[in-house]
Amino acid sequence: MPKSIQQVSDMMQEIDFCMLVSRAQDGSLAGRPMSNNQQVGYEGTSYYFTSDDTRMVDDVKRDASIGLTYRTPSGPDGKPGTFIHVEAEAKLIRDKDVFEQHWVEDLERWFQQGVDTPGLVLIEARAKRIHYWAGEDEGEVQLPG
Repeated sequence: MPKSIQQVSDMMQEIDFCMLVSRAQDGSLAGRPMSNNQQVGYEGTSYYFTSDDTRMVDDVKRDASIGLTYRTPSGPDGKPGTFIHVEAEAKLIRDKDVFEQHWVEDLERWFQQGVDTPGLVLIEARAKRIHYWAGEDEGEVQLPG
């Protein structure tokens, strides 16, 4: 039986970083680690802060289809952790009020001026498809709509 979005959210609770993959200008795939700021009440949309002058922002402007790959650590018994892949549609947000809704203090490591950092951009990633592998269990999450 497929897992629900809540069950996937529960699996993601210990994950902070994912790999965000976008389509580069030459058509190749470009990936980079991104923090989801441990916003683990996942309901199919995640948010990532970056700078407006990055290649990733250029990639999203050209092609909003992105991939997000998550992995939980291996268990103490040596079994592999859980793997989650999200196919998503990205949206670039430049609204300071929205920044404040998703800001956590740890982000000041990269953005010293907080939500007032010049060129700050928030990537909203809205899931279109979620696939998971948890031991012998694998499947897709049924998303509403």
